[in-house]
Amino acid sequence: MHLLNRRIPPSWLVSPLRNYLLPVLLVLPSSHVSAAAAADTAASARPRIGLVLSGGGARGYAHLGVLKALEQMHVPVDVVAATSMGAVVGGLYASGLSADELDRRLIETDLSDIAFDRNQRAELPQSQREDDFQYPIGLSAGYGDGKLKLPAGLVQGNKLLALMQNWTPQLPANISFDALPIPFRAVATDLGTGAEVVLKQGSLPRAIRASMAVPGLFAPLKLDGRILVDGGLVRNLPVTLAREMGADVIIAVNIATELNDPATLDSPAAVAQQMVTILVRQNVKQQIGLLKPDDVLIEPDLGDLSFSDFSRGKDGVKAGYDAAQRQREKLAALALPPQQWQSYLAARHNGPLLAQDTRIDAIEIKSRGRVPASMVRRSLDVQEGDRYDPLALNQDMARLSTNGDFKRVTQELVNRDGRNVLQIEAEDKSWGPHFLLYGLGVSNNFDGRGDFNLQIGHRLPWITQSGLEWRSDAVLGGKRASLHTELRQPIWNTLGLYVAPYAEYGRRHVDVYSDDGDTNANTVPVTAFRVDTTKVGVDLGIPIGRLGEFRAGVNYQWQVASPSYSALFVSDDGLTPVLLPVQRTKQPVARAQLTIDQLDDPLFPRKGYYLSAISNKAFGGVDNSYSDAQAKALWAVSRGRHTLNLGLEAAGTYGNQANEVNGNGGLGFSLGGFQHLSAYAPDQFTGNYLLYGRLTYLNDMRELSLPGLRNTVLGSSLEVGDVWQTRDAFGKGGYKKSASVFLGGNSLLGPLYFGLAIAPRGVWNLYLQMGRVF
Repeated sequence: MHLLNRRIPPSWLVSPLRNYLLPVLLVLPSSHVSAAAAADTAASARPRIGLVLSGGGARGYAHLGVLKALEQMHVPVDVVAATSMGAVVGGLYASGLSADELDRRLIETDLSDIAFDRNQRAELPQSQREDDFQYPIGLSAGYGDGKLKLPAGLVQGNKLLALMQNWTPQLPANISFDALPIPFRAVATDLGTGAEVVLKQGSLPRAIRASMAVPGLFAPLKLDGRILVDGGLVRNLPVTLAREMGADVIIAVNIATELNDPATLDSPAAVAQQMVTILVRQNVKQQIGLLKPDDVLIEPDLGDLSFSDFSRGKDGVKAGYDAAQRQREKLAALALPPQQWQSYLAARHNGPLLAQDTRIDAIEIKSRGRVPASMVRRSLDVQEGDRYDPLALNQDMARLSTNGDFKRVTQELVNRDGRNVLQIEAEDKSWGPHFLLYGLGVSNNFDGRGDFNLQIGHRLPWITQSGLEWRSDAVLGGKRASLHTELRQPIWNTLGLYVAPYAEYGRRHVDVYSDDGDTNANTVPVTAFRVDTTKVGVDLGIPIGRLGEFRAGVNYQWQVASPSYSALFVSDDGLTPVLLPVQRTKQPVARAQLTIDQLDDPLFPRKGYYLSAISNKAFGGVDNSYSDAQAKALWAVSRGRHTLNLGLEAAGTYGNQANEVNGNGGLGFSLGGFQHLSAYAPDQFTGNYLLYGRLTYLNDMRELSLPGLRNTVLGSSLEVGDVWQTRDAFGKGGYKKSASVFLGGNSLLGPLYFGLAIAPRGVWNLYLQMGRVF
């Protein structure tokens, strides 16, 4: 062993030792030489091989290809030192998973969703679906301590940590990484000091998560009192670390990102990324310079496979496998004979394992922030004495993390004084306690007319230990302004059931057009009304699983519709200006609202369905009251890159036919504007009754890259609908029609569309639209 510690070249050592030891082993009694002892003796008769895996995001799939090639060649791995994505592959391999098993799991898993904490939208609570439906700008921002705050990273890494725990359920959470089937080290960086941190004990999943906390993308991870980020900043290819672990021969796999052409750096973010890449490449170059002649450097040709392109995993695996094959001659010198290879594989199954029937002796919950530990405890489907099941527990963690209250929720089982203690940590969002939401809508048809809406939302959760939340939404626009504020108080210690007192004020300007049957997009309104509405009420909110929710309650509302200017009417004396009367309504209302939201994407849905139905029933008298109801529905289906959306809408007044005209002045519902009879002006047709349908086709133009747009689509729509003033006329007469073609995509400010719409009799409209359309 002293000879090995002096790093004598393997070619000087292996043959003599083998020739000496094998005869001795043959003459010893079998009782004196176990299979494990034979494996240990064989291992001592060969060089210790250290596998070094670098970081590089999705390019790290190449590490898996290298591992597959090494196992096919029977090249053993005695220690693993890795950074970032290399720590993911290397840590899982060191835990006992074979290359083939890793290949199967990683290829079957969408790491894009895991790496970027993407949840299936249907799994979110209705309050979050409600917010991302209303506020398409995906900016997380908050206010606290007298300043605006942002998250420390775009991704919190909850799903990655849970996945690592699910794939290593047999490992205790407080172990030495030397006790793993293959000794392992992960490299991270101390964000406070800039020092390298070598992770060699504790929770393997946490070590992996800390090692790949790419600054600005993944939130840092607090571990043992230190704030840790990606180890690639200090040592992306930890060759010297593998030497310190006793490796005689190094197999180093470098998949670091290539530098971009400076001419293509078209943003500050791109320049910053290039700077980080330069720094990482410098420490990689220094480590490569320490490799010796017997070491093996593998650098896969990954072409244009980017850091974040997890959809091309198979390409990365193949590139790594091919690169290892190019080093086959040097690797063959490290290969084991079949019998020794089997002994090596058998030894890899040893390690610190939790028994399958391991029981939980105690549960400890640490809730850092405003959310009480009792709420976390009620959300867990586990008790003391239950069997430790990390998969089931991580499903509980996922439900908690998607509720929107926490930045991070984790679980792990530690052995303390002979007792198995389940530790749950729930950490509030650091950018609170006030959270802000944003939305923007802009429309323009290039004829001098347009509109805009700025939406701002405010959320203040957990005002009290009982879960009281304050929610406010404001809209400021060219033709609309409103403010809605409400309190939501959970009741009966349930998740989702709440009572909500609220107040609302809104003002909108409604253009009124002549109903002569010859209107088009350029028709000028004959007058306009300003409609002011005030409501005060209280609702009961009832969740419908994760499908949606039902709200019901009562409110009192005041509405005043005032003409903005006189209308011109034809008389015997020519055009006569007439100022239409002011219309007033005061009434108590019973309100019911059903919302079912199962769309996969609120902006460009490709599958799922959405339903919103609202009824307002007046019950204060018949002199000047009215009741109305409105329903909207959307279905989305896809096949490959092709998507069909079917949208339907119906609305009308009811219950007081004598007042159906005067109740809301015929201003209650409208058609016109993008994806609402696109060839016509916004809200060009108003009335008490409405029917509308739209069929939209979307083609995913993933190969089309436009500046500032993601998920580009080419779409076309066929629309039909109309409005009526009286119930007798409802559904009668020719419907208005429109057809459009548009190019759209997601921008930083929400969905963006540019298109052309046409209608019968030469009506057409060219439009630019930002913001949601349904």
